[in-house]
Amino acid sequence: MNRKRLFALAAILLMIGIAVPFAIGWALATPVQISVGKAPSDLGAETVEFKSDSGAIIKGWWCPTVNSRGVVLLLPGIRANRLSMVDRARFFRRGGYSILLIDFQATGETKGDHITFGWKESLDALAAADFIHHVDPSARIAIIGSSLGGVAALLATPPLKVNALILESVYPTIEIATRNRIENYLGPIGRMFAPFFLMQLHRRIGVSPSQLHPIDHIAAVDCQVLIMSGEKDRNTRPADTQKLFEQARSPKQLWFVPNAGHVDLHRAAPQEYERRVLAFLEQMAQSE
Repeated sequence: MNRKRLFALAAILLMIGIAVPFAIGWALATPVQISVGKAPSDLGAETVEFKSDSGAIIKGWWCPTVNSRGVVLLLPGIRANRLSMVDRARFFRRGGYSILLIDFQATGETKGDHITFGWKESLDALAAADFIHHVDPSARIAIIGSSLGGVAALLATPPLKVNALILESVYPTIEIATRNRIENYLGPIGRMFAPFFLMQLHRRIGVSPSQLHPIDHIAAVDCQVLIMSGEKDRNTRPADTQKLFEQARSPKQLWFVPNAGHVDLHRAAPQEYERRVLAFLEQMAQSE
């Protein structure tokens, strides 16, 4: 191969390496707003809305249960909405818990300009917790945050006033999350191009990478924590989850879900997932 062809090939690879991170950034941050329709009848849901300091009016379903054992707030993953959490809501309802399902800003029926990888969504999580405290001031509250939902729960400032926190497939830092995803597309060489994704953050959503470090916040969580991820997750890898777990305060638990990838933990092992999670929440229900 002559020198001109080598230069041409190098130029093409460079363009691909730059274009892919920008395309991923654009796709992940673009709002995904749809009509979610009526709540499934078996949830006994009421449609609710409340203001968030993110600037959004949060839309959701409030599913109260008579003689509730507590309230579970379900926070969906990136580009997902409350429909993605319905199966979880069903088994919590069977377990005697009230549930709040929400759409974060810029997803589902909640309006917003950009998905912000947990930054503005953390304000939505605070608003949702405040809603529960207002509706049932004495309730014990647990949060399940899947991927971005878990990031939002950790980035919330001040820390959320809850009794239990379950984190699923949560990245430790945006740099690690970016590196993993670019590598998934481009292979090991993708590490070289991850900075092109990070460069977009401030321009696109007004946030610096240093503001998207859930691992810096987890030690402030003052409640029992269950951290989970899939053994085959390529976006939030087991080593990343281990780093997050090591920084959490006790009491804490860790579970790597066999054969699960990213954000499919309940679907991958429904019976074991439900057994573990309900046992974990039982500790909250019985605590003084």
